[in-house]
Amino acid sequence: MLNMADYGGKEADVVKALEEDIIFGKLAPGTRLVEDVLLARFPVSRHTIRQALYQLEKLGVVTRERNKGAMVRRLSPDEVRQIYEVRELLQRQAALMIPLPASDALIAELMEIHRVYSAHVDAHYLRGIHEANDRFHLTMFSACGNDYLVSSIDHYMRLSLPVRANSLADRDKLEVSRQHHWFMIEAMKRKDNWVLAQLCVDHLQPSKIFYLQEIEKVGDGVETR
Repeated sequence: MLNMADYGGKEADVVKALEEDIIFGKLAPGTRLVEDVLLARFPVSRHTIRQALYQLEKLGVVTRERNKGAMVRRLSPDEVRQIYEVRELLQRQAALMIPLPASDALIAELMEIHRVYSAHVDAHYLRGIHEANDRFHLTMFSACGNDYLVSSIDHYMRLSLPVRANSLADRDKLEVSRQHHWFMIEAMKRKDNWVLAQLCVDHLQPSKIFYLQEIEKVGDGVETR
């Protein structure tokens, strides 16, 4: 998730609004982000709109092509599979490097994040779900002790935002995710890193499978409304 403190007032408002529309499914993959349409929506300058689109491009949820403008990033099936192959490798390795059983302090921290995540799932508060989910995983993987590995995990989590976002509104998938988080916490109380690593890999599959199924239904060149 972008840190809004990194950007100035009006630009930050535009970035946040469009980011939420993209992450939470209001703007589908492939949707064109037409500057004139955005200017009609937001009372800001064209320069501010362009800067906001640039920041969303840096995040990885928007792409810009010459003579075509900006659009919500749509990952091809091959791109999804390749990104998730890397995510699986990175997250499996990090899980194998976490000293187990984990400390009481780390378990307590993860349980508190899980409590917050569960509350957001029950309330169906999508931004809270998204933020607590990322905090849970990055807190857990940070225990591997390799900052570069954790940074790479964070990078590929961001690249896969269009994939992960598609599951946020599905209550059944959220319940599966909540169960997976609990299983991970329980695994960290024990000594078998391979069990934890497999849980981390299994946790990636539902969103990937769902996106690959849904992307076949998406047409080309939808414009913002």
